[in-house]
Amino acid sequence: MKTFASIITLASLTSCALAQDWPMWGRTAERNMVGPAQNLPIKINPGELDDDGEKAILTKAENIKWVSKLGSQAYGNPIVADGIVYVGTNNESPRNQKEKGDRGILMAFSEKDGSLLWQLIIPKLGTGKVSDWEYVGLCSSPAVDGNRLYLVTNRGEVVCLDTQGMKNGNDGPYKDELKYQSAAKDKTPIADTPQSADIIWIYDMRSELGVFPHNVSSCSPVIIGNTLYTATSNGVDWSHTNIPAKKAPSLISLDKNTGKLLAEEAAGVSSRVLHASWSSPAYGKIGKKDAIVWGGGDGFAYAFDPKPEKDEEGFSLFKELWKIDCNPKEYRLKDGKPIKYATFAGPSEIIGTTVINDGLTYAILGQDPEHGDGVGQLRCIDANGKTVWSTTTDQNQDSSIGRSISTVSVHDGLVYAAEYDGDIHCYDAKTGKHHWKHETQSRIWGSTLVADNKLWIGTEDGELHILGTGTTLNPIDTIEFPAPIYSSAITANNALYIATQTHLYAIGK
Repeated sequence: MKTFASIITLASLTSCALAQDWPMWGRTAERNMVGPAQNLPIKINPGELDDDGEKAILTKAENIKWVSKLGSQAYGNPIVADGIVYVGTNNESPRNQKEKGDRGILMAFSEKDGSLLWQLIIPKLGTGKVSDWEYVGLCSSPAVDGNRLYLVTNRGEVVCLDTQGMKNGNDGPYKDELKYQSAAKDKTPIADTPQSADIIWIYDMRSELGVFPHNVSSCSPVIIGNTLYTATSNGVDWSHTNIPAKKAPSLISLDKNTGKLLAEEAAGVSSRVLHASWSSPAYGKIGKKDAIVWGGGDGFAYAFDPKPEKDEEGFSLFKELWKIDCNPKEYRLKDGKPIKYATFAGPSEIIGTTVINDGLTYAILGQDPEHGDGVGQLRCIDANGKTVWSTTTDQNQDSSIGRSISTVSVHDGLVYAAEYDGDIHCYDAKTGKHHWKHETQSRIWGSTLVADNKLWIGTEDGELHILGTGTTLNPIDTIEFPAPIYSSAITANNALYIATQTHLYAIGK
């Protein structure tokens, strides 16, 4: 019996070791876009869509495990945890005809067959493009910790959900799910069904902190122990010159069990914000210290001590370990005068997530794609907040990089970074030496993924580019999907997940 028990225990441990989920944006708290995977197929045919663009026709498909319909726009990057695939979208293809209208939607699918398990329906704020852009839906990626899911909604809320939805009953202190999801004026109250979401708690950053999200609320929380860290998306108003909430925090922490506010930054990010603070925080070791590393909406990268300190008034604040302006001086000033924001030569914020790897931080500059192309920079920062290397500011050189809203991948001593205009770059992680540039001839909104010794990235033209990793440029193939790809590819349990604007594809042999 002991031998049998030992075998069962070993099998269980081996199974756990082999399970490789992607439970949050960036897979781990360091946010490095690298995933363990083997035997991912490179011969892929996603099939076609019917005349209405709703149903996937897989007659000619190859290495497609399943396809699930999303809305008409999907910017929220998928995650996978404990047999469930989660992704954000809008409500333009409602699963229930009684639930029509513009909404943010979080969908939860079975990892096995892509069937819909449950969904969270999030009413719009009704502010239009100013704070909750019409039909953009849910832009944030959730984070799963145990049987709880944490999400920043399009309403500027942090919500905690039961990963099983209503399947196991209405858990937690929150009992107004129907009222919450029926809050929009242009629809009838939704019904309580097994496919309804189960909300545990809600923290409204707009009402509690006075933040003013610009365009959208976009951040993926990171959970460390019992603490949740998230940005607030605080930014400018419709005029793009006025900051309504200059004193509101841009980064906060909450108790993951109760949603209680624990601490906030007091670095003055909001008073300097250029557009909005959309970047997600990373957590890891820099030097000998654990730190929250984050890219601010003011163009600075920050490192904070995760253990807050009380100020004279009793507020819990993050202690700033260091900050560094990721904009070269020539992006900020010309002839001693400020360069206007949202111009080609002007300063940028950090939208792509900062990545921690081997004690170093990698941060990349970028702006809202609506602002077009412009100068950018990728910077490697040491544990003391000093620049190790940065890319050239001469945009005529292949080694320079333009604006980016992507997160980098650091793998085997190399950094892979994509810029908005469609170029992918490879740099030495320690020295910044430029190895190659690959031109996709299309816009890139998503991030590079390194998995199975290959680089995977989608484009606005709906192309999935597959490249070999290493110091020599090695294009492998380009796969055409039926719709644009704005989100990032991820891998989990030896499967690849691609969310186009309209469908989620699970790819594997």
